[in-house]
Amino acid sequence: MTGIIAKEIKGGRFVRQANRFTDRITADGSSGYPAEPGRYRLFVSYACPWAQRTLIVRRLLGLEDVIGLGVVDPIRDDRGWRFPEPDPVTGATFLAELYRATDPSYDGRVTVPCVWDTRTERMVTNDFPAITTTMELEFAAHHAPGAPDLYPEELRTEIDELNELIYTTVNNGVYKAGFATSQEAYDEAVDALFDTLDRLEERLATRRYLMGDRITEADVRLYPTLARFDLVYYGHFKCNLRRLADYPNLWGYARDLYSLPAFGETTNFDHIKRHYYATQRNVNPSGVVPKGPIIDWTEPHDRARLTAS
Repeated sequence: MTGIIAKEIKGGRFVRQANRFTDRITADGSSGYPAEPGRYRLFVSYACPWAQRTLIVRRLLGLEDVIGLGVVDPIRDDRGWRFPEPDPVTGATFLAELYRATDPSYDGRVTVPCVWDTRTERMVTNDFPAITTTMELEFAAHHAPGAPDLYPEELRTEIDELNELIYTTVNNGVYKAGFATSQEAYDEAVDALFDTLDRLEERLATRRYLMGDRITEADVRLYPTLARFDLVYYGHFKCNLRRLADYPNLWGYARDLYSLPAFGETTNFDHIKRHYYATQRNVNPSGVVPKGPIIDWTEPHDRARLTAS
């Protein structure tokens, strides 16, 4: 186990480190970081579920020309995320260079997604839960015509409550299981994970999406974990009570979302497999990447039947 990951194991349980950079971009600029087109650069890995959320929202809202993008290599070592070639805007070879340009004393794990301000040459935020809602709310003036409202005001309380459950037991729950170093911690994480998946399966029996007939922030947050579930979490993280494919509603729902370009075209299965198996040597010491499983994400689904007329 690398030293940085080891710092996040407490009593056999994985406790995710706090986000270091938590400044906010605001529509009115009151934070000092106004939501200006062309000013910010979003750094992501296609392998990272937290980063994929931001790619999905950026695409759904038509912000590709508003917020720049830098993509790191899926294979990460003790130096952190590396750019395949020096980033053309910042000149950085490793993302850690930009973290330390903002905070020279930083010695924690370097994470994606994060947002860099090209004007002040500082890291604004790596607070992944806030990045998508910032795009949805603070960049609203720059959304493409007809862009969906992913965080409607009348549903925010319900979305926030569901997001908290999904984050705790599913998004982060798979990591709690995979990085657990005690049987008790592992059992606790896996039981909570599958309890929530069972509840979501029931919820999706009568709704096309988590909130009904419209895609929202809740779907954006759940999908990346589902996209990685049978591919890596089932085996690599020992989340093997059931596969996603064993849940008819969840599996159909995931394929329904995958069929949309914002979801499917930001899902890079090659990057996902190589990152988890080749990078996380604490879980897979050999670094050998398995050939399977073979999964047909284009298999037809019947989710449209749940859309109200």
